[in-house]
This record gives sequence, C-alpha cells and structure tokens, in this order.
Amino acid sequence: MKNEWPVKRLGDLSDVITKGTTPTSVGHAFVPEGINFVKVESISENGQFIENKLARITQECHNALRRSQLKSGDILFSIAGALGRTAFVTEDIVPANTNQALAIISLRKSDDVSPEFVLKALSTGIVLEQIEKFKGGVAQQNLSLAQVRDFQITLPPLPEQLRIVGILDEAFESIATAKANAEKNLQNARAIFDSHLQSVFTQRGPGWVEKPLGSLASFRNGINYTKDSKGECIKILGVRNFQKNFSAPLDDLDTVTIDGELSALDSLRQDDILAVRSNGNIELIGRCILVGEVTEKISHSGFTIRIRLSNGEVLPIYLCHFMKSASSRKRLTDGGTGTNIKSLNQGMLSAFAIPFPPLSVQNVLVEKLESFSDETRRLESIYQRKLAALEALKKSLLHQAFTGQL
Repeated sequence: MKNEWPVKRLGDLSDVITKGTTPTSVGHAFVPEGINFVKVESISENGQFIENKLARITQECHNALRRSQLKSGDILFSIAGALGRTAFVTEDIVPANTNQALAIISLRKSDDVSPEFVLKALSTGIVLEQIEKFKGGVAQQNLSLAQVRDFQITLPPLPEQLRIVGILDEAFESIATAKANAEKNLQNARAIFDSHLQSVFTQRGPGWVEKPLGSLASFRNGINYTKDSKGECIKILGVRNFQKNFSAPLDDLDTVTIDGELSALDSLRQDDILAVRSNGNIELIGRCILVGEVTEKISHSGFTIRIRLSNGEVLPIYLCHFMKSASSRKRLTDGGTGTNIKSLNQGMLSAFAIPFPPLSVQNVLVEKLESFSDETRRLESIYQRKLAALEALKKSLLHQAFTGQL
C-alpha cells in the first residue's frame, strides 16, 4: 500500500448503512408482478442482478418499507448467508427494496470518493480478511452493521480511484469473456459425453434384449435414524455424496448413530447401485451412483434406494452408465407425464425397462465408455483449472489495485 494513501472506516464514508426488512413486517406478501425486491440469491457472484430471482412487492408495500427503499448509487453488501456478495444499484433496478440479509451502503455525496471504487474495495482480500475476523453465527454466518461500518477502506486520491476503476473494469470484462468461453467449453465436453453415452444405448445390434429391472435386481430402501437414535455408529452414504460422481466417495461419508445394530440386509456391498429416492431438489431424484470395494460397515440413507443385481445378466457398471444417461433419467423421473416426479419408488424401478446385449458386448461397451469418460474428465479438469486461474487473476488484480501496485 502506498504510504500516502489513507485508510478510512466505511462508516465514515457513508451517511447510511442500514439493512432491509421483509414485506411481512408491514403486513404484506410477495406478489407475481410489481416492484423489485432484492434478496442475496438475486445477486450473482460477479455482482449482477439475476432477473428471474428478483422477488416482487406491491407499490403499497414499497411505500410502507421506507427504510429499505433503494436508490441509484447504493451498494448492497450481504451480511448473512453468502457473506460479502456485492451489487451496485443502478437506475434500471429501482424502485426496489431489499431484506435484512443485505446491508444498504449509501455513500456521502463527495468530490473525493468514487462509489465504483468503494464497491470494488469491498471485494478485496483486505475486506475479506476482515469478514473472516468479524463473522459469527451458528446456523449461518452473519455480520452486524457495526462490523460493516468498521471495514477499513484504502482511499487514494479521486483521480487514482478512477484510474484503478477503469483498469479493473477493462480487465474484469476480459476475464468475464474468458470465463464464459471456458464454461462453454466445459459444458460442451459434458454434452459430447452425454451424446456419446446416449448413442451407445440406442444403436443396438444382434443379441440385444430388453427386460424390466425388477427381473434383474432386488431393491431396498435406505435406513432412517434421528439425533436421538441409540445404537451402533456406522458410515452412511447419503444424497450429498452423489453430486455428479459415478462411483461412491466411500472415503467421504458421514458417521451416524442408528437404532440398534446394522443388519446384513441394510449393509452395502461392492457393485450395489444407489438411486436418489426423494429430495427437496427434484433435479436430484433418480440420480445414480455405483458402490466400489467396501471394507467396513456402510449403509445408505432413507432418501435412497439400493439396486442389487441378482442373476448376472447385466454388469453393474453397464447398468449404472445406462441409468445415468439423459434419456434414462427422463424416462425414470417424468413418469410418462413430462413433469418431474416428486419421489421414486421400488415399483417404478422394478418396471423400468433395461436394454442390454450379451455380457461380452457389455464389457466392450463399458471399456469404450470408461475411456471416453476419462478423456472427458481430463478436459473438464483443464477447463476447471482455467476457471480457477482466471478467478485467482481477478483476486490478484484487486490486491494489486488496493496496494498501489497497478
């Protein structure tokens, strides 16, 4: 930091640092159409307002929520949930209000402070370190308004502020373009694999047959337990472990206490397949995962169903690939209605038709799929590293800007 640059408290630069409130506080509710109401989830990580995540309130409610009315030039700063998320309020978003998870920073009208500079300062490592120092809360992290007012902001002369903002805006625009390209390449890599996966199961040759899954496997719902359960401590494979994994991450399982002892019927074995039975996020229903080598007692949660092949006609890895294909998931989860189901059950799985060739052909197909999958993962890793590098570059530029190195 240049010695001549003073450090100011954010509270000394602002006439108002307050927080919003909710429509219920004045006897109102959200409506389908009306005045914008900003929540933390309405703001993207790069500080843009997300149109389809803005709530709406009536004009009457807006008038009643005087304290949380936003004006052009205000800065929003999240003090609960995703701490430190920022956004600059512009003319195209107002009139608008916000809730108590967002602090409203109204800078003084001044000849020596650039609001855009302060906005960027709130994303620097210096402020983020202060957030780490100040934050508290058990259920979710949060900051107080007093702590926000105590944020230390490096404040060079106005011409230097404007120069830094100009450099950062130009650099961030280039970084955003590069990130968009990397994300598109990442999506394309996944789309190519999904397309290849789909073609494997639709281009059938001699010897292929189709049977209901119930004739090939048995099913069992996972176990239920509570915080008051008293019994054996075991590892549990739950919905959080699925994500986009093909194989179950058996080294990253939660340990839970169940009622009594784990029965052999509820213990997982190698080559079991689990499917998400129910979840608050319906996009996860029907997602599958394959269990690898099991070396200790492991079971699965009641939100999942275990599929255990029983007659050797189908390879577990072949079945898991098939069930993870886009068309399979659609068939399994829309129930033929075109609308996603809210839960999966054993009867639906039992009736699910599985096409498959002889075992020798299954082995060949699996080998090709695994090779293609490895290459896709390699490409994904490259693009993810590029995204991480671009994010690191952005942080580095911010650090340089606010320590006088630009």
